[in-house]
This record gives sequence, C-alpha cells and structure tokens, in this order.
Amino acid sequence: MTKTRVYISGMGVISSLGHGIVHTKEALQKGFIGLRPLGLFTTAPMQPLPVGEVTAPAGTDSVPRTHQLARLAADEAMAGMEKAPDAVVLGITTGGLLTTEAYLENKTYDPDLFRYHAVGSVAEDIARRYRCTGPAITVSTACSSGAAAIKIAVEMLRAGHAERVLAGGADSLCRLTYYGFNSLQLIDPEGARPLDRDRRGMSVAEGAAVLLLVANQPEGAMGEILGAGLSCDAHHPVMPHPQGQGALAAMQAAIQDAGISVSDVDYVNLHGTGTRDNDLSEAKAIHALFPREKPLLSSVKGAFGHSLAAAGAIEAVVAAISVSSHLVPGNVGMRLPDPELKLEPVAQVRNAPIGTVLSNSFGFGGNNAAVIIGVPRESTCSGAPKKTGSMAILGSSCLTGAGGTLATMESVYRGSVCKGMVPLQKMSGMLPPPSVRRLKRLPRLALVLAIAAHEDSGKVDAPSSVFFGTGWGALSETYDFLTRVFETKGRFPSPTDFVGSVHNAPAGQIAMHFQSTGANITTTGGDYSFEQSLMAAQLLCTGVGGSVVLVGADESHEVLSKLFDRSVSAEEVLSDGGGAFCLKSGDDTSGPHIGIAFFENAENDPAAILSLVDRLGGPDQINSAYGALLAGIPKRCRSEGERQVRAFVSLSEFKHPVIDYRKIVGEYASASAVASVIAARIVKAGGMPGSLGRGDTLDLNGKGVLVIGVGEFITAIEIFTR
Repeated sequence: MTKTRVYISGMGVISSLGHGIVHTKEALQKGFIGLRPLGLFTTAPMQPLPVGEVTAPAGTDSVPRTHQLARLAADEAMAGMEKAPDAVVLGITTGGLLTTEAYLENKTYDPDLFRYHAVGSVAEDIARRYRCTGPAITVSTACSSGAAAIKIAVEMLRAGHAERVLAGGADSLCRLTYYGFNSLQLIDPEGARPLDRDRRGMSVAEGAAVLLLVANQPEGAMGEILGAGLSCDAHHPVMPHPQGQGALAAMQAAIQDAGISVSDVDYVNLHGTGTRDNDLSEAKAIHALFPREKPLLSSVKGAFGHSLAAAGAIEAVVAAISVSSHLVPGNVGMRLPDPELKLEPVAQVRNAPIGTVLSNSFGFGGNNAAVIIGVPRESTCSGAPKKTGSMAILGSSCLTGAGGTLATMESVYRGSVCKGMVPLQKMSGMLPPPSVRRLKRLPRLALVLAIAAHEDSGKVDAPSSVFFGTGWGALSETYDFLTRVFETKGRFPSPTDFVGSVHNAPAGQIAMHFQSTGANITTTGGDYSFEQSLMAAQLLCTGVGGSVVLVGADESHEVLSKLFDRSVSAEEVLSDGGGAFCLKSGDDTSGPHIGIAFFENAENDPAAILSLVDRLGGPDQINSAYGALLAGIPKRCRSEGERQVRAFVSLSEFKHPVIDYRKIVGEYASASAVASVIAARIVKAGGMPGSLGRGDTLDLNGKGVLVIGVGEFITAIEIFTR
C-alpha cells in the first residue's frame, strides 16, 4: 500500500547564521561561520568558548529564550497560513532552563517564576499561539530530538490523525549544556571543525527551526519528506557505536521508508559534530551504506554550531534549501580532511542538481534519526492512511509508595492510598548490581519498571524498541550538576551528572539493558507525558514485529519538584513512581489491549469534553464498552478538572464507578502510567473489589476501563480485552 505523502508547506529558522530562510540561504552561499565567544552569560574566571549564539531575538522577556526562538521560527513557518495546525510536535532538551538557572543561582524559589521551566512548555506555548486543538507533543532524545519529532509528525499525517502538523526543534544555550559538554572534553576551543584532521570537538549552539508539514500537496511546496528512520545504538550513554551500526540502521530505515534506493541520494547532510569519535563512527556508517561511489556530503555544524534538539530541524531546513536551490553547503571550518575517515566532504559551497537529501542526527543514549527530503514530486493521488490500532499487553508493572506491582495492587484493593516514595536502597535491590552503579533515582525507577514488565510478560525475546514518558526528567542529576557549577563557578562540573541529566538518559539505560536497537523515544509533556509516549509507540510500531517496552516515570525532588510542579507544591506528601508495559503491535492478538483513544487541547477547544464523548461513540457505546472510569485530576487544576470529569459523566450518562486515582497514587506527572497498569490488572482480573470503587464488588462483564486525563489537555487511554 502506498503511503500518504508529506510536503513542506512552510518553514522558519533562526540560528547563529541569522533569522529567516532568506538570510540562512545567503549565509550558506557565502560560507559564513556563526561561531563567536559566548556572551549570553558570564563564565568568569574562564575565557568564554566559541558558541553558535543567536543575535538577541526580538522577542519578549515574558517567556524564556527557547520559547522566544521557537516562536520566531514558527511565525515564519506559519506566515500567510489561514488554518491552525492540527498538532504540534517539537524536539526540545533545555526548555526554560536558562531562566531557571538564573533563579536557582540567586536562590529565588518562587514557583510562579518557574512556570515555563518544563521542556514540554515550549510545544504548549506554540500550540496556544496558533490555537491548535490537537496534541502538543515534546520529543526529548538529546541531539536527535528535532529529527525524531519530524518522524513522529510524518507518521501522524500518514495515519490520518492530522492534515497539518507543525514540527521541528528548538533549544537555547544554557549553563548546563555549555559546562556539561565542556566537562566531557568535547568542546573545540577554536570552534568546531567537522571531519578535520586536527578536530578537537564540537561547538555548542542554539536556534530553532519549524516546518509546517501537510498531507495534501500545496501550491509552492518547499520540499517533500520522503521518509525517516530511527534506531538506537544500545551501546553507551554518550559514546556512539564504534562501527556506526546504529547510524547505519537509521539511514537504512529512512531509505526503506522513503521507498528509494541508495543510489537515489544526491547529498548527505552529515551529523558531523567535530568530535573525534562521532565523526569516525558516522564515516564508517557512510562507507557501509555507500560502499562504492558516494554522494556529495558535508556537515554544516562548523557554520551553525551544534544546536542540540534544534539541529535536526535546522538541518532539515538546510536540506529543503538544498533541493529547492540546488545548493550544497560547504564543510566550513575544515582545513585538512582527516585521512582516517576516507571521505571527501564538499569543502566550499557549490551548485549541483540535488533531488534527494539524506540528513543525519545522532544524540546521547545512542539515539539516531535520519530524514530524507526531496524535490516535491507531482502526483494526482496520495496513499491511504496507515492503520494504527491498539497494542496487546504482554506484561505490566508499577512502582508506588506502597512498593512494586503486587504491593500496589494489594493496597489499592484494600482501599488504601499508595502515596510516598520507595526508598532508593529498596529500589536498588530490585536491580542487577552492575545496573545500579552511578545511577540516581529516575533511571533506577525506569529500569526497575521496564525489567519487571518484561519479566511479567514471560517473553524470552528482548524488546526491540523503548518508549519513555517523563514530565520532569532526572531532577537529581540536574540539581546536583547545577549546584556544583554554582559552587565552583563553573570550574568543576560533574560529567556523570551531566550525562544523566538529559531526559532520555533512562530510556538509554533501558535500551542498553535489553540491547534494544529499534526506535528509542522519550516524550516529556508534563501530566500528559505517558500519553504522548503511548501515542508515539502506536504510530511508530504498528506492523512492527516483536515486543516494545513503554514506561512512564517521574522522581520527586525535595527542592525542584515543588518549584516546577504546582500539583506537588499543593500536596503534603512527596510521591513518585511510574508504570510500564511490555507491548506488541497487532489487532490479531487476544487478551488485554491498550491504546490512545483521544488527545485534544482543552485550552483551545472549550468543547473538548463533548468531542471526547463523540469520539468514543456516544453514551450507549461508552457504557457498553467501559465498566469503570479512572480520572486523573491534577491538584494544580482540581476545580477545573473536577468540572471536566462531571461534564464527561453527564454528557456520556456514565453509570459505572468513577475513581479519582491521584488521590490514591499521589501527585506526580506520570501518575497516569500507574493508573493504566491498575486498569490493565482490573481488566485482566475481570473486575475489582468494592473498596476501590467505594461500593459493591464490580464485575466488568467483559468491559474495559477508561483512563482519562483532564486539565489543559483532555486525554483518554482505553484498556480492554480483545
């Protein structure tokens, strides 16, 4: 079956080379270098290193710098567009961290000042700006985030879940990334020199790029997304696979997804960071993919710097410029090509007939993404939407203040609460000793959950892919890293804490444990992070054989949790935990299934509850399909959330038990993952005791359970038996 084709209807970019498509193209044509000494914050007593810093954006101080950059890129992409996007998918790693760092350094602890700290708040801000009524998804897979976001957006369009998606990436410079990469000795003090014989590292940068992707060919399309591929090295938290196996797998997956041959690629936009190991690993992958004649190739990071989550999106824009203008950017910064790489990069910009570009993005945790962009092809028809269904539950696990899955379910069935935090040492006892070394709370949580879900499945084979949802990421590592930076004035940052601070670090640990080399996606959208991860799993794994692991987890931190999460600040007891599933794609599998049934923006659509009722088939269908409702009402919006739940019960005429699950499990962003595991256990058992429903013992009579989330977004997860 032919795939729905995806076109670039609009795009915007801002980087160290300038603001806008026109300025970016001119800078590439002239071989400009945008690297200069850091000026955004002081680095005393050290000399500032060269970075790809954006000339002060003409934004507003009402939002942090990453948000400003994303707005400027999105405004250009949406210029002249009349219709709102159906969804927003952005790759982000820093969020409001630059602003957060200033407040923490000054010991200013007013929670109101941290309202835009969350990585997911950037996508939400863009969705609010353009009145998007669909999901706002945040992908945080380190330096591959922007490219991975484009892949997810493409699959949304192919599945018919949207007709217009704003996709891309944004990141600002901040102390954590500046000092963090320097602590790993990955910064070249002379500026990045990709593929150069004497290269010494990368240059950290900032920027944003946003593409409006559409399913129907628009007039004047700027390019076509032919395909994209994802993979994971499952090798090391930082170092790439020495033979480039993960990079090769991502490129091969992209070529297969695009339905082209290797010989169709005219130009490869290399990841090319300028670090010795990354360039060498990618070179080996290129030789394996193109064993004989190679296409034109170059890296643009000597010009832009490495803008982390924005890099893949910025380079997708570069690829679109390349096919529309027949322009091949030069590998600026390189003086003498490294003979060990055995590559001949384009040294200076040149004009050439470019029809197809392969663009690579690789990141921490072994996260690899490759995107293929081509000249828009004329076509009178597009493929039928790709079918995405629910996923079969092979195993499940949860961890709460009560303990593991059995302890949690026993507590729930007694009608007791499961609030609190499992002691770190008790968690460590659930893991193989080598796995515990150097890991702090969140990666341990995630590993415990993933291993337990896989064991519960009884499957011998390891999961091929990992999907992880977390609202706040690794708070312990972030806090410890920044505290040390502040105390030592940046002289002695902890490389271990930096590596562990990235949101996708736990997913990388899971992949290494299972040797899972398929897609490795981390989503981080506050209280809706687990739902985003489940949606990504359904989009990317439909029709894929083997099992996948889906985890939602968050840790509580005595300082940061109450600053960042208003639900936690309103709660007396600090709680954390999560839930995990071992899943398999396929409608033909019997037993319990899980799937996303609804995800809409309630802020932009006042009728979202009515839309939910309609999507689920109306009152009769809802009451016949679901025997219980688990409602997640965050404490920060409890009044509005309770109103939304009452509206759903009224409009659906729901006659079965309604359970306010956050009152049981506690307040943390990924509480819906725990609720989903509880629901799956109830469905598998065929009922639940009256203590949970605060009434008579419930027999589901074959019905499923609905888990809904309320607040700024309305979400619905359905768990049922097929």
